[in-house]
Amino acid sequence: MGVMIALVLAVCGVTGSPTVTFRPETASTDVPADPNIVPQMAKNTEQEQLLVIEVPEEDVMETGELNPNQYPAQRAAKVVQHYLNTRHGSPFKLFGLQRVHGGNAEDVADSGRKYQLEITVHEIISNAAQKCSVEVLFPRGEKQRSADVQASCEELLKINTTAQEQALYEQFKTNKSLVSAQYLPDSHGHIEPQNKPLWHLGIVASSFVMLKESSENSLYNMAQVVNITQQATEDDHLKFDCHTLLHELVSQEIVPWKLLFTWSPAEGVKVVQMEQLPHCHECEKPPNSD
Repeated sequence: MGVMIALVLAVCGVTGSPTVTFRPETASTDVPADPNIVPQMAKNTEQEQLLVIEVPEEDVMETGELNPNQYPAQRAAKVVQHYLNTRHGSPFKLFGLQRVHGGNAEDVADSGRKYQLEITVHEIISNAAQKCSVEVLFPRGEKQRSADVQASCEELLKINTTAQEQALYEQFKTNKSLVSAQYLPDSHGHIEPQNKPLWHLGIVASSFVMLKESSENSLYNMAQVVNITQQATEDDHLKFDCHTLLHELVSQEIVPWKLLFTWSPAEGVKVVQMEQLPHCHECEKPPNSD
């Protein structure tokens, strides 16, 4: 028997230090009668996600066929989302996990544990979806290394956003002042339309951190872009300084990161520096999460 976690993520930070507030009462009506079953996301929006997962009380990894609605399959599938965002994400192309259909796990000699999954990946902005076969290998060793991912979602990758990206790039390049934004989303889950590309860039950059930090014992979600500021640069890349909050669902910790990244339509998002900041003690955890 595991411990169920039902969360609807909403982020707030109107003034002063950023805070993160969760509204589990909103999700309570969606928790199924069977505590071993995890419903798929009721919503897959940019600001709010419903996640209900079963966290095992003991750290025992399963082999063989996996329950697609339980923690081992879900955490491996989530890594694919971060992987796709780091390779193909942009201000107008953002990937999410919509559903895990099935899969299995196996130990691979001294290499680690390999997960083979059938999942549906969602390109959030265009609202397109595709069923994909993926493999995720969590390496074994004393030093944690990023998971190795193989994912073929060719139809989603064909979505053409070149015109929108080029227009935004030219706008940022020719602005008389450098752009910046804070608290994306705000305390009401709202983002001004002109700031959505910055929010998307923050998510894509944070995917580099979440891919690096993901393991068989973790499950990361993006919570909030606390602030993002364009930096002056003389080359063809736009440069941004960004402070984000990540939610690690297993430990229920809110983890702040400082990122420096570049973006151009030709090269995509590249993270130049990433630094984990001291834990955000003012960020609230969900009630009854202990």
